[in-house]
Amino acid sequence: MNRLENLDFCLHYLLDQTAQRLPLPQDLEGKKRLLRALMNIWQPQPLSREFLQAQDRELQAQLQERGVVVPPAQPVVLWQGDITRLRVDAIVNAANSRLLGCWAPMHHCIDNAIHSAAGLQLRAECDRLMQGTLEPTGRARVTPAYNLPARFVIHTVGPIITAPQPTPEQEEQLASCYRACLKAAEEHGCRSLAFCCISTGEFRFPQRQAAQIALRTVAAHRGPSLQTVVFNVFRDSDYAIYRELLPEA
Repeated sequence: MNRLENLDFCLHYLLDQTAQRLPLPQDLEGKKRLLRALMNIWQPQPLSREFLQAQDRELQAQLQERGVVVPPAQPVVLWQGDITRLRVDAIVNAANSRLLGCWAPMHHCIDNAIHSAAGLQLRAECDRLMQGTLEPTGRARVTPAYNLPARFVIHTVGPIITAPQPTPEQEEQLASCYRACLKAAEEHGCRSLAFCCISTGEFRFPQRQAAQIALRTVAAHRGPSLQTVVFNVFRDSDYAIYRELLPEA
């Protein structure tokens, strides 16, 4: 089975499971986009071994296309790009309170990117962990990373900002996210950990203030076993802020 046939198998399977009636695209990029969209709306349910093998083949091919990045072995690294490319012990996912990933097809948030690259095993595992409950703000949950080059995904729910400025309680909640992720990484024997910019996207925490909290909290609470902390940014504006605050990274 070649790649297009493998994708068609995955698409037919998920179209059946999601009760969608859509024509299959004929080109590779169209098939990849439809696969991601169907993964985004998939409700946790049993998956066949044949589907998981086919899905994993495709996601590994996509990872090879994106390219794996190994951060330098130094205490603090600033890196701009797609966090799903990083080969570290753990990456941090800025999750929503259901912890099941983003349900908006093809959405640009990091939660969508991580779940889409990891595979449906990640949503199924999170569903098993949560059992319909909601994750409180400021804690951390650890899962395998499945098709990501990392070993683990550490999921944390940051504060949602609705006013012009965060409250002191929300500032403490964001700091708690970083502390909880550091503790979880240490408990799982991680030597390298990549943080995303928690709460600064859809949750609207001011970028500079969030970066200051992140850097201050990591400096104060990181344990000696964690040899490399990567501050992963995606937007140019976040990179400029961290570049200013971390001139040595």
